[in-house]
Amino acid sequence: MSARIELNHRIHVLTRKEELDPARVAGKVVVVLDILFATTTMVAALAEGAREILPVLDESAARAAAAGLPQDSYLLSGELYAETLPGFVQPTPLALVRHGVAGKRVIYSTTNGTVAIRQSAHAARVYCGSLLNTQRIAEHLVSQHAEAALLVVCAGSGANFNLEDFYGAGYLVDCLVRLLGADADLSDAARCAASLYREARVPQALLECRVGRLMSRRGLAHEVEFACRFDAHPIVPALEGDRLRIVA
Repeated sequence: MSARIELNHRIHVLTRKEELDPARVAGKVVVVLDILFATTTMVAALAEGAREILPVLDESAARAAAAGLPQDSYLLSGELYAETLPGFVQPTPLALVRHGVAGKRVIYSTTNGTVAIRQSAHAARVYCGSLLNTQRIAEHLVSQHAEAALLVVCAGSGANFNLEDFYGAGYLVDCLVRLLGADADLSDAARCAASLYREARVPQALLECRVGRLMSRRGLAHEVEFACRFDAHPIVPALEGDRLRIVA
């Protein structure tokens, strides 16, 4: 037997974007995590001066969004199944930032992270999280959404569970527990995520997980290590309409 129970500071973790449905996001505050690399890349780009990020579902949506824009006002960046889209900037954090993002709109398409954000768009509020900004996100959630139910959405990949996203969810849960104390009401999934965070060691854990190994084989271990820079960019990116912008 199961029952739906809503309590103050209810904190729950979804392990894959495929678990999302309108009933689970309606009225809730959502934080989307795609640690390797979509949400990490978006946080890094905004922290380095990108005007905004437009997360889209796929390549065709990205090209449609760019149509008619001045060529020097935007960047197209994205991948499909870990392959950079033709004519797009490599969508990893250091590669995109090196390309030059200051003052530009980044039109960004990925297989999992941007899809998870778009699928969460009907929530009361949607934030973009990563290890780079977790503590700041947690502080913002506590100060601005004290009575809201929180849904932490791990993007996963290809309908698979990803260790790195669950680890990121665990760090966020751990930060919230430290801020809320006895007021933190955790689901079992949230408790499991926090336990993983407290036991695992980075960057080793992220370099050794499935996606981390794939990235390392492609010569991107340095990007994985960058993604492990805890709280290096203390910003709060939120979805406003269809754009991610810094709100705090």
